[in-house]
Amino acid sequence: CLFPAGAPPDPAGAPAASAALLPRAPGPPPLGPASRAPRAESGRPSPAAGPEEECGAPADAVLAPLMEALTACRPTVQKQVCDDIGRRLTVLGDAWAQGKLSAPVRKRMNLLVQELQQQHWDAADEIHRSLMVDHVNEVSQWLVGVKRLIAETRSLPAAEPVAAMDGSTEAGPGQEHP
Repeated sequence: CLFPAGAPPDPAGAPAASAALLPRAPGPPPLGPASRAPRAESGRPSPAAGPEEECGAPADAVLAPLMEALTACRPTVQKQVCDDIGRRLTVLGDAWAQGKLSAPVRKRMNLLVQELQQQHWDAADEIHRSLMVDHVNEVSQWLVGVKRLIAETRSLPAAEPVAAMDGSTEAGPGQEHP
């Protein structure tokens, strides 16, 4: 025996345990974000359709509502703040167009815009935070602008967007009886 004082049972157990763990770690890769992308692509009818289709939304579907929100903020928010948000949204659009954004980032931005459009401010802010934590190197140049846009849109008078979204402006009390 090379290992005195009860050493043989421990090393015998340790290599077996580590050998059992090693094949499992590289074997089933569903733990990382990289493993989700191939599954999403394989589930698509045409994986060669392009980067926009992989996340389910083209860049315009995300950028257009953000630009609309910025336009809605312009009357009440300082010009300098709006211009900064606009520059950051341009950086986002450029990164998206150049294929520099990963599928998880594009997917979360699509979700963030949906929450923003539905005025689910806390949900949009939570998605923003998750992007900042999980993909800081990828989003740091433009996500600050999205965060500010969420905050400014949230502080807009609630009556205007709600009236425009639910169609309540069609049958106002003053319109029925002139």
